[in-house]
Amino acid sequence: MAQRIQSSGAIDPDDITIAYLGGGSRQWAPNLIQDLAQSDLDGRVRLYDEYYESAARNARFGNWVQERDGAVADWSYEATDSLETALAGADVVILSTQYDPAETFVHDLDIPERYGIYGAVAATIGPGGIFRAMRTVPLYRTFAAAIREHCPDAWVFNYTNPVHFVTRALYDEYPEINALGLCHEVLGTRHRLARYAREQLDMDAERSDISVNVKGINHFTWVDEARCKGVDLWPVLEELRDGPEGHQTFTPEDLADDSVFVDHWQVTWELFRRFGVLPAAGDRHLVEYATWFIQGGQEGLNRWGVKRTGSDYRAKHWTPAESDQTTDVEAWMAGDREFELSESDEVFVDILAGLAGQAEYVTNVNLPNTGQVSDLQDGAVVETNALVSADEVKPMTAGGFPRPVRSLLRGHIDTIETVIEASADGDLDAAFQGFLIDQQIRTLQTEDARELFAELVAAQESYLQDWDLEEAAVLEEASAYPAE
Repeated sequence: MAQRIQSSGAIDPDDITIAYLGGGSRQWAPNLIQDLAQSDLDGRVRLYDEYYESAARNARFGNWVQERDGAVADWSYEATDSLETALAGADVVILSTQYDPAETFVHDLDIPERYGIYGAVAATIGPGGIFRAMRTVPLYRTFAAAIREHCPDAWVFNYTNPVHFVTRALYDEYPEINALGLCHEVLGTRHRLARYAREQLDMDAERSDISVNVKGINHFTWVDEARCKGVDLWPVLEELRDGPEGHQTFTPEDLADDSVFVDHWQVTWELFRRFGVLPAAGDRHLVEYATWFIQGGQEGLNRWGVKRTGSDYRAKHWTPAESDQTTDVEAWMAGDREFELSESDEVFVDILAGLAGQAEYVTNVNLPNTGQVSDLQDGAVVETNALVSADEVKPMTAGGFPRPVRSLLRGHIDTIETVIEASADGDLDAAFQGFLIDQQIRTLQTEDARELFAELVAAQESYLQDWDLEEAAVLEEASAYPAE
């Protein structure tokens, strides 16, 4: 029986204090501000960020939004340069941070490519995902310890990738934390299923009409039941899988004008064909866990309709002048760009309303496994549906997996758990063991894996100060016995 998590501090819907760590966020924070403005909840948000001016900009934007037409809720925003001040007595903590991609993310993409590893996103598993975790997890241990001291009963919402590594680290540091890892990939799958219900069954359907039994780990989730207003969608999905919809191929030229976020679902259909359960995480993430699809480099990805998110995109997206991001709060506030209050597709406000007792709500969340997934390791962070109600979140029992899928999942969990254990005392050699058993790395000779690991460490050394680099045998070996 899966265990619920409960807070001893009730949330007052008319007086909520939110601490936002990473409050200088360029896209998620402005979206959140607009969602809160249109909610039935009131309160205050304290924005904390390493770059104080970024948090201050979002605070100005938040207070500016409160004066717009359609802003029916009562929220106030302030920036702070003190983690302790941000957290003091908070009811809710939001975690949403990222290091400069030009100094980190680009290496996660470019260096493995030289070893023949073409991660499509490189953010949650594989060499890029592991190094993102190694940069991020020590900071989140600090956050968890600070939450334990300043707001131990707060509800903590983690949006930072890699969600499973980071959420696991929060619980490893502070086992009594009330933390949820959130991701919108399953929501995207439900959007797509609603579209199939409209197109194939002529139903009036939207995301909220779709119910799925979801289970797995973040970005490698699976569905074995899908319904729209009670109607079983499985026969529709099997028909699409076996027909032309599920058998498309692509060339690089076909994808030239597509966004890097395009999702043609051809990896999804192929995995559904092979294993009988439907992936629910988007093809660009699935290929990094089901590594057959990244063999053959860019052309191999493109054949399945997947575009690689290259380092040039990541670097430009970080630079406001060159970015295609959808939010530009300075331009909105200055009147240089038209502003219209809109709602995001995220479910934070719905979950918060549920915790405040306004209405029960069911959605996918990432939590430690206490039985909700029957055949995966207890304590590992898994993603399933959960029932959110006043001051509690109860993960819903989702069952197990066919043996082949279970084998894939268990391997990735072993990688995650190994790196988390290593992070407790910064043991780089133990982290390399987790790196070595990753399913992308297994395509390499062990010496080449060691060289790749050492090269990634060297490129990002300033972001790995919480790891013992001086005593690491793996780095000494790479220097003394370089691979041929």
